[in-house]
Amino acid sequence: MTKVIAFDVNETLLDLRALDAAFEELLGSAELRGQWFAQMLQLSFVGGLTGEYVDYSTAQYAALLMLSERYGRTLTSDEATGIVNQMGSLPAHPEVPEALRRLCSTSLRTVALTNSPAAVAEAQLVNSGIRDHFDEVVSADSVKRLKPAKEPYQAVAKMFGVDMADVRLVAAHWWDIAGALTAGCKAAFVARPGMVLNPMGPRPDIVGADLDAVVDQIVALDAT
Repeated sequence: MTKVIAFDVNETLLDLRALDAAFEELLGSAELRGQWFAQMLQLSFVGGLTGEYVDYSTAQYAALLMLSERYGRTLTSDEATGIVNQMGSLPAHPEVPEALRRLCSTSLRTVALTNSPAAVAEAQLVNSGIRDHFDEVVSADSVKRLKPAKEPYQAVAKMFGVDMADVRLVAAHWWDIAGALTAGCKAAFVARPGMVLNPMGPRPDIVGADLDAVVDQIVALDAT
């Protein structure tokens, strides 16, 4: 029986398009934001595979420097730090606050489960106006293992004193979904524009175009 709903934060709840202006100004194209995020993930995941832990903020900074070098742009340390700092003030996707409010009216517990460091995660949720919709915030940084490693999902189950099967992850990233399902959780995929599931990976039982659609299914399936 599902008891806890864990939400990924970046892109799932918060809109990274707020960074586009900075990418346009400093790197010449807002379209490079997607490459930056992918490069950041690669740095983080390689760190995990090689046993050299790299926190999310450090990976974001390094990915910006790599991107600027790749495209022959000059990006100062302060400019790169400025973009990384903007991660703490991203807005929520339009439907997110109301969808979370509806979920909070059920008996299900809610937690933000993010790869961002704890201080960044708290700032993100407070500044986007959705912190009050979560019982807890769990940063993967606390276990020094980033999602999709099993430890962050296990940390949620341990915090709430439930079995892994009692936790459902909500995320817009296929790799996060795969990590949660492999760890023994349930999952729900938010199919935001451009986000698709891995055709070779495990499939969640809930898929929706936005958080409204996903929460509707969670309420129907898990809150009964």
